[in-house]
Amino acid sequence: MPPLEEEQLFPSTPGKIKIERPAHHHPMNRGIHRCFASTFTMFLWALLLIALTASYLSIQSFVDSGGRYIHRPVPRHHVIIGGPHWEKQIRSSAQIHRPHGLSVLVTGAAGFVGSHVALALKKRGDGVVGVDNFNDYYDVSLKNARRALLETNNVFIVEGDINNVRVLAKLFDVVAFTHVLHLAAQAGVRYAMENPHSYVHSNIAGLVTLLEQCKSADPQPAVVWASSSSVYGLNEKAPFSESDRTDRPASLYAATKKAGEAITHTYNHIYGLSVTGLRFFTVYGPWGRPDMAYFSFTKNIRNGKPITIYRGKNRVDLARDFTYIDDIVKGCVAALDTSGKSTGSGGKKRGAAPYRIYNLGNTAPVTVPTMVSLLEKYLKKKAKKRVVTMLGNGDVPFTHANISLARRELGYKPETDLATGLKKFVDWYESYYVDDHGMPVNY
Repeated sequence: MPPLEEEQLFPSTPGKIKIERPAHHHPMNRGIHRCFASTFTMFLWALLLIALTASYLSIQSFVDSGGRYIHRPVPRHHVIIGGPHWEKQIRSSAQIHRPHGLSVLVTGAAGFVGSHVALALKKRGDGVVGVDNFNDYYDVSLKNARRALLETNNVFIVEGDINNVRVLAKLFDVVAFTHVLHLAAQAGVRYAMENPHSYVHSNIAGLVTLLEQCKSADPQPAVVWASSSSVYGLNEKAPFSESDRTDRPASLYAATKKAGEAITHTYNHIYGLSVTGLRFFTVYGPWGRPDMAYFSFTKNIRNGKPITIYRGKNRVDLARDFTYIDDIVKGCVAALDTSGKSTGSGGKKRGAAPYRIYNLGNTAPVTVPTMVSLLEKYLKKKAKKRVVTMLGNGDVPFTHANISLARRELGYKPETDLATGLKKFVDWYESYYVDDHGMPVNY
């Protein structure tokens, strides 16, 4: 949470209290009244002071304990937004190097999916500028390593929060983005039970702040953003189709993504923003998120530590539609290329604009025990398994994507099965986290 300015904590001028007095009073009564009025005034001021102190302490407590609610950015250095050098870096990064190329603002650019898509866009000649707050939800050094990879390819990442209006306004002032790829979010299903406020801050408030900037821009960019397969919630019909019910979320994370779909639809309807929502299905691969099961399983199996495998009711194995990162990247790029134009200008709608939602999955669910078996094979080590029944923590028994709409309209065609994708992940993991002597690197 950004620090609160002093004027937000205290009123600029406390109101004065005026005591009305009757016109005629006995001198003694006047003395008593004067004394009473003075005492009463002091009492009210004391109450006001107590109230202000309590308010300040309450707000300060919220700010100081922000780690419990909103993950704070981890400062790398003092970041200066604006100035000639900063603007030069932004313009260089946004430079388009192919005919009819795109100029894309990627939020969450130091994240798993964001870094991969930003790199793919840059390599084909599009202009790309990233923004990321580098929060501490998981290992920040991994985010910095992704940043370094992007910087070697001339992708500049601005350190800033999407809730910071000043940062967004400055970016749009420097570059007339044709597209925004919004991937910044508080991820994780189970963690929402521990830290619900961070999900509202990032996934709802942050989304609205970004859309406000997009709808006011002239010209308006087209928006492609990451929803989630979690919106299908308690849906039991398989495979999941975009036309299925999504009004029964099983987690707060899912609820914020469902809210995001409703919010983006509103901005499309009122302001003419072209919006495409992508429902990702369990994305995995190199440079992935350490909080994901396949990632933590790899770490623990390699280090000889036990792993916990959840089962559904009646001892049914959980299954996921694991989707390799390269396939997700292709889907994101296709969504950008086919997004169509926004129709508003300066916040005023001039006509109907495209509004689309697609599933991006592998359409081949695999059970968690099968995934573990593959990891054992590639790591050449048996897992110490602890099998427990799934708790009411927001997880769902299975996910399975119907991708016929994305196949038809985006040309989306996943090509990597789980066995191939996990092998690539393990190879990356060994090269990134293990030194030349086969010893694990601390992280």
